[in-house]
Amino acid sequence: QVQLVESGGGLVQAGDSLRLSCAASGRTFSSSYMGWLRQAPGKEREFVAAISWSAYITYYADSVKGRFTISRDNAKNTVYLQMNSLKPEDTAVYYCAAGKILTRLRAGEGDYWGQGTQVTVSS
Repeated sequence: QVQLVESGGGLVQAGDSLRLSCAASGRTFSSSYMGWLRQAPGKEREFVAAISWSAYITYYADSVKGRFTISRDNAKNTVYLQMNSLKPEDTAVYYCAAGKILTRLRAGEGDYWGQGTQVTVSS
């Protein structure tokens, strides 16, 4: 099993930056990918970004491309999401997710997920 714990959310103004962290524990080797999903008020959960566990290959949703950067620290079993130029539409609960199938993550699902961390961007 895999346990995921997110941190780093908060309340910021448009244009500000935040860095989210996800600490993973357990059988992390069972997941080929780790990433971030988010769910905004009144919307379905959507894919944000993902990274392969064994290689530095990244994937981004079009809505965040050029503004967000996903990275990892294998020694710490931790993934990060650097969010720059935040917009009010980025307001959501952000979930760390892990899974074997990239297409599932990109569809907004994961084999494992954390409790979520709230990101609120005011205008």
